[in-house]
Amino acid sequence: MNEFLLFVSQEWMLVGALLVLIGLFLWMENVRAGESISVHQLTAQVNNANGLVLDLRDNKEFKEGHIVDAINIPFAKLAASVNTLDVHKARPLVLVDKMGQHTGSAGRILKKAGYQVSRLNGGMSEWTGSSLPVVKGA
Repeated sequence: MNEFLLFVSQEWMLVGALLVLIGLFLWMENVRAGESISVHQLTAQVNNANGLVLDLRDNKEFKEGHIVDAINIPFAKLAASVNTLDVHKARPLVLVDKMGQHTGSAGRILKKAGYQVSRLNGGMSEWTGSSLPVVKGA
């Protein structure tokens, strides 16, 4: 640990540049994947802007509980299934998964295909943690 601190103190400019580059990389990845929104913003977007919820979890998890009127395309099948969403291209898509781990990658795929994308911050864990309603079954 002492060697690490010695290195940081002697090479503070390199360490600072590395941290800036990491921060810029994370910021750019976030921008390219779509805006992250809260559960309240999701509700407003669905109600006011005709938003469509795209659930990226597998079919089993989707059937255990999902947001009302959500469409289910598992993340593993998204790249091959993007064209099935063409009928919804004019609507803003809100991406949802279990905890938000796949929404960034899915957002980049969909934005590249021309969709308006945002991501639910915290995924279904945040939704259910806020005691918001879910639909069980198909």
